[in-house]
Amino acid sequence: MAYHSAATTAVQTGSIWKSRPGYKPLIIVPAAILFFVLVIMPAPKSMIDLVSMEKPSGYSLPSDCRNITDSVNKKLSPAAFNAAQKGEPLADSHEKGLLTETDAAQLAKVMLLIFCLAVLFWGTEALPLGATDLLVAVMLYVFSILPMQEIGKAYMSDAVFFIFGILVVAVGVAKTGLDKRIGLILLSRIHSAKGFALIFMPLLAISASFLSEHALVALLIPVLLGVYKVTCKMHGVEKDRALAIFLLLGVCFAANHGGPGSPAAGGRNAIMVGYFMQQGVPLSFLQWMKYGMPFVPLMGVVIGAYMYIRLKPKFIVKDMNPGEVVKSEVARMPKFGGQEALMAGILILLVAAWVILGEHSGLGGPTLYAVLAMFLGRIITWDDVQEGVAFDVVGLYAAATAMGVALKFTGGALWLATSFVSILPDFMAKGDMLVIGVSILTGTMTNFMSDGATVAALGPIVLPMAALSGAHVWKLGLACAFSSSFANFLVVGTPNNAIAFGMGRDPVTGERLLDIMDFVKYGLPVTILAWLVLWFWTILGYWQFMSWPVMK
Repeated sequence: MAYHSAATTAVQTGSIWKSRPGYKPLIIVPAAILFFVLVIMPAPKSMIDLVSMEKPSGYSLPSDCRNITDSVNKKLSPAAFNAAQKGEPLADSHEKGLLTETDAAQLAKVMLLIFCLAVLFWGTEALPLGATDLLVAVMLYVFSILPMQEIGKAYMSDAVFFIFGILVVAVGVAKTGLDKRIGLILLSRIHSAKGFALIFMPLLAISASFLSEHALVALLIPVLLGVYKVTCKMHGVEKDRALAIFLLLGVCFAANHGGPGSPAAGGRNAIMVGYFMQQGVPLSFLQWMKYGMPFVPLMGVVIGAYMYIRLKPKFIVKDMNPGEVVKSEVARMPKFGGQEALMAGILILLVAAWVILGEHSGLGGPTLYAVLAMFLGRIITWDDVQEGVAFDVVGLYAAATAMGVALKFTGGALWLATSFVSILPDFMAKGDMLVIGVSILTGTMTNFMSDGATVAALGPIVLPMAALSGAHVWKLGLACAFSSSFANFLVVGTPNNAIAFGMGRDPVTGERLLDIMDFVKYGLPVTILAWLVLWFWTILGYWQFMSWPVMK
């Protein structure tokens, strides 16, 4: 798995204007010029109004702060902020002074521009992924959006450790051959692409309503890579990109949409349950499942049908038989034992830790323990990690996490949310139509921020709208939580996407099987389908026939 061989190619020569993979000056130069022009322009008045608003809904203010400007000053200029609070002059003339409301709004605007620039570079690969990952950190520091220690903290979040750790675990699972035995258990009764799409994907979505969707994706990807490679070999084909996309993105999208099934599906649902309690309208586990679970298998079938109809005609191979592939692979393997058994034990303990400890204890910590155990058990070496882990993808999610922190801190995320709500036409601002508007807003934002951060930012904004719009508060909250699972069209939308992208390499050549634009090409239609199913089957469909308690 010589994944880094491409990075060791000779230094490129020729005109500096000549585009090549990872260097596209015809995108870099115009984007940079536009970026700096927009940076020097003044921030919009609506942004200045937001950062000066007292106790804005959707923004958690620290103590002693009245508005977002105070919050920014407290973090970026603590000495000046404390002096101002006490009515004293700033003791050290070298300390930074306080930002005005216009300065704070400018900071939020610059953060939004950095975000747009990074998404453009990631999407087009105008720079290598790893270079854009570093560019984000550099710009956060240069424009003083976060203190250096906060940037480092954001880059080293629990989610980043989890993605790094799970990629290493996948290396150990594949190296010991455990992936093939797991595949035998999961796929033994699936004998065609149609069965994979219409049976396996819905069952996976339902499973993701109760189990960690990230763990499911991370365990399944190595198995499916084996199915992909053997299927190509059986049909005398070197590679079949449509088959790879069907398997990898199909699993990823199905797992993403398990979220609405139960409050156990992820931290975002727990956040919304907490908001319901704060509003005095608590929702029980079973009540959530009553409103959400019917959506999950239906959406699993819709995703499976869409992926099958769109990609099956493009297969180079005639069909696939995952059950037979994993059976034949396992039959050639030695008897279960040794390092494979040790890897299985580590994996079982890891999954148990995720389930028992839950997300409150983090996913990254137990995963790193598992990685350490793999080293001590001599299952993997550091060379295996260097060859098998896509560090640029780990960096990509780290940079996205840091941008999410900065967008939330500067108020840029809140400005986006309020701007969207303000432009909704009148007919979408009342009753169930507002529920549709909330789902569009959440489903869009969750592709750019983590699902938990999206629900945390939007929950306090959308729930108070219930009293004004006539919509039921549970409907608004559930639509917000459900739509936070629709992160399909950007790699950075959810760890599932980053895991599929990072692990999705040819097992023999190391060639990347997914392109960043594949998420846009296939994920955007899936997100649109998810919205349509949510609106016409759920909100305007069976929700209309269900009882909704009268809120006091």
